[in-house]
Amino acid sequence: MSRHFWSRHSRLLSLFAVATIASSVLASAQVQSSPTDATLENPGTSPAAFVYVSSSPSSNTYQINAYAASTNGRLTVVPGSPFSTNAPGLASSSKYIFGTNGVEIDSFAIADDGAIAEVSSINAQQLNQGDCGGPFDMFVDRTGATLYDMDYIGNICANNPYQSFSVGGDNGDLSYIGATAAASPAFATSLGFLANNKYAYGSSCLFIVGPLIYGFERTDDNSLSELNTNPAMPAAPAGDYYCPGGAAAPDAANHLAFVVTPMNGSNQQPTGGPAQISVYTADGSGNLTTNSTYENMPAAVSGAYDFKASPAGKYLAVGGPKGLQLFHFNGANPLTRFTALLPTGEIDQLAWDSDDHLYAIGIPAGQLYVLAVTSTGVREAPGSPYSITNPQSITVVPR
Repeated sequence: MSRHFWSRHSRLLSLFAVATIASSVLASAQVQSSPTDATLENPGTSPAAFVYVSSSPSSNTYQINAYAASTNGRLTVVPGSPFSTNAPGLASSSKYIFGTNGVEIDSFAIADDGAIAEVSSINAQQLNQGDCGGPFDMFVDRTGATLYDMDYIGNICANNPYQSFSVGGDNGDLSYIGATAAASPAFATSLGFLANNKYAYGSSCLFIVGPLIYGFERTDDNSLSELNTNPAMPAAPAGDYYCPGGAAAPDAANHLAFVVTPMNGSNQQPTGGPAQISVYTADGSGNLTTNSTYENMPAAVSGAYDFKASPAGKYLAVGGPKGLQLFHFNGANPLTRFTALLPTGEIDQLAWDSDDHLYAIGIPAGQLYVLAVTSTGVREAPGSPYSITNPQSITVVPR
């Protein structure tokens, strides 16, 4: 497997399906948090979260770097870390880390001190049609009882369905439930679950399909069934339209955020204007509506690679080639800018813990940043950034 395979593959999928959402971190930030904030200055003895970053220290060699995060965001290395693996792509529940190399999915049990040990493995590629492609962009439901993945070209070696696996509570064994009947090259990312854990959504902008926000419902056996929904895109300037990509859903609401790119309606190319952030609200049947228009959507990081909502739904972080930016999440109302672009360099993946710490990896620079976010501002946590050779993927397990 080549260097940065996981990141490059995910980005290629994004570029294929989305028509392109085309050093000190905080020295130039507009807002600084108060030094008297107890959560920043008085770390407790118990970890606030465990942070896991897969990396590739040498060609075709992978490992998982594990850290315990204190309540002020400072990281300490977990005993035994790094842990050997062949799986650069990560996801997690409260009990297990899941890793994939695009063929197998491995399960690792999490010990009380954050150490991990492999407990099971399943060949997910063999479960699809034709032994093509395989599992990418893994994600779990809100309870962690079911693991899902976007099965790249897993349907007749051409289209992408979503696979479902039940997670064994005692040993982490994965039992295959099935794949979605619906499959499309437009299904190109992980899905964002609403707080009700019933509906999940993604989006893309494949040329042959057009702008698409799609949704699925969890069925009685925890598999996914496609929703009959086709929500309208935000109103664009005359002659233009918007292309969406991905989905971000906070834990505590029925709202979703999508990064959208303005496109020229004549040549189907980006207009050159900034990406913007739209907000949708789901009703009890999973139907989405939006009040977003080109006039009220805030501009976002150009060429966004990843965006994540904080668990409580207060903030949205967006990372891209020139850094990251934070916004206030205002329910169904338009997001508002919290910070200017924080010049960290390229930010490829983001994750939050339950204490509003934001974790960001920049793959080319080999950096892991930890930001403490409060209502009064943003500051870099003690010890950040951390150097990691060829980081691939990140997942965070709140405690």
